[in-house]
This record gives sequence, structure tokens and C-alpha cells, in this order.
Amino acid sequence: MCIMRTALHGITSFHSNLLTDIRLAHEAGFDDMEIFYPKLARYLSCGGTIDTVRGMVRDAGMGISHVSALDHIERHDATGRAALMEEAVKITREAHDLGAPTVMVLPRNGADHLSESEIMDIMTHNIAAIAAIGADWGVRYMIELPAFTRFRTLTQAKEVIARVGAANVGVVVDFWHFHGSGAVPADLDSLDPARIFGVHFCDGRLPCPGEAWDETVLRDCMPGDGEIDLPGWCDAVRRSGYVGPWSVELISPALWECDPAFLLPRLQGVLRDHMTTG
Repeated sequence: MCIMRTALHGITSFHSNLLTDIRLAHEAGFDDMEIFYPKLARYLSCGGTIDTVRGMVRDAGMGISHVSALDHIERHDATGRAALMEEAVKITREAHDLGAPTVMVLPRNGADHLSESEIMDIMTHNIAAIAAIGADWGVRYMIELPAFTRFRTLTQAKEVIARVGAANVGVVVDFWHFHGSGAVPADLDSLDPARIFGVHFCDGRLPCPGEAWDETVLRDCMPGDGEIDLPGWCDAVRRSGYVGPWSVELISPALWECDPAFLLPRLQGVLRDHMTTG
């Protein structure tokens, strides 16, 4: 029987620093850390070391499942793309040194003004180049599909993965983004489980007519209090054959103001109940 692992996405405890995240995640019973990259970058810029982070996680009996994220991967002008590749090398090396097998790659809206074919070409070109970097370090990449961009569907991701043709490229099944793109749980049935590199367990709602795609508004709730079919998505993930960790991801300004020492055990309990029920 597969033992399913829970992970804390560091954005969930947004106002906590990285070392506090590790301690609190351990105390709350999480198995793994999905490190929120801005926290890692800030920690290292202030003199912290990779060795300290890796040692703390090891001593807590946890692992580091993902580093999230290499951001704005849609950059396509010469200057922007050069900066993207430099950042890709840096975050890949850091993930390798942390012992994290997977880095999330995150597109934004910087190519949304282009045609569908141009967007697909840019994503294929950039992700192929990033994948080649990871091949040298033994690191893989999971594509997030933001519901508020034009690169948002599982069909697009599968096409890019096929065009890139690298084994170290997959997707993260993010319940809110998938729901926002119009996907339904049954859509996972057509996805090769070997290409599912992570799961983001989260909730929220879609914008009302005329409302902006503001995640801090649309996702401002505890899992189970939004409009997403969490049991359906959890069942689809279990049915898919995915065996990696599930990360709880909370983007809620109101809940970020709670004491994480009390909030994180609640989230761990909700996550584990949904993972194992059904």
C-alpha cells in the first residue's frame, strides 16, 4: 500500500520565515517541505546557507519535495530570456544542493498579447532550455498552469511536454488553477501519472462577472469553504496512480494573520482527511 506524504507549501505560512516554517511544519506533522522560493532567496541573501536548511529538514525527519518557483517563464525578448536562463541555473543548482528533486516553473501574463501558436512556441522553447539545465543537475520541473493566463489548460501542457520530449518535465495538479481553467476531475484520467510531479491541495472560487483575477481575494478561505469539488479532485489524483507528496497551499490574507502554530495543524488534518477519504 502506498503511504501518501503531506507537504507544506511555504506560501501557506506567508509571514513566517523559512527556518520557522521548517520547525512548524515538523510540529504540525507534515512529511515534506515545498519551499517557497522568495523565502529561500531572502534567507540566503541575509547570510543563511543551504547546508543549514538541508540539515534542519533532515534533523526534523522531513524531506524537501519541491522548490516553488522559477517565475515568469514566458519571458521571450533577448534580455528577459537571458535573465530567465540565469535564474534557472541558480534555482536548479540550489534545488540540487537542497536535495529537492523538483522545481516548479510558473508562467505569467507576459505573453498573453501574442497568438496561441506564438505562446506555445515560447513555452516549448523556454521549457526545453530549462529542462536541459535540469538534466545536468538531476532536477525536474513541474509546470503550473495559472487560470488567469492564456497558457492555462492541461491540453496545452501536454502538447508542450510532448514537443519538449524530456522526461524531467511534468505538471502540478493545482486544484484551484485547474478548476479556474475549466478542467474537471475526470480530465486527469487522460494524463500520464509519470507526468504528475506534484499536487497543490487548495480551494477558492472563480471571479464574478467583471471581477479581477486576484488570488488573495478568490482564494481567501480554508480548504473546504470554497466552491471546488475537493473530494472529486482528490479521488481523481488517487485514481491517477500519483504517488508523490500533496502540498497544502493557502493564499489567504485573513488566514495568514492567524498564528501558524495553530493554523498549520488544522491544515494538515484537513489535507490528510481528504487524501485518505473516498
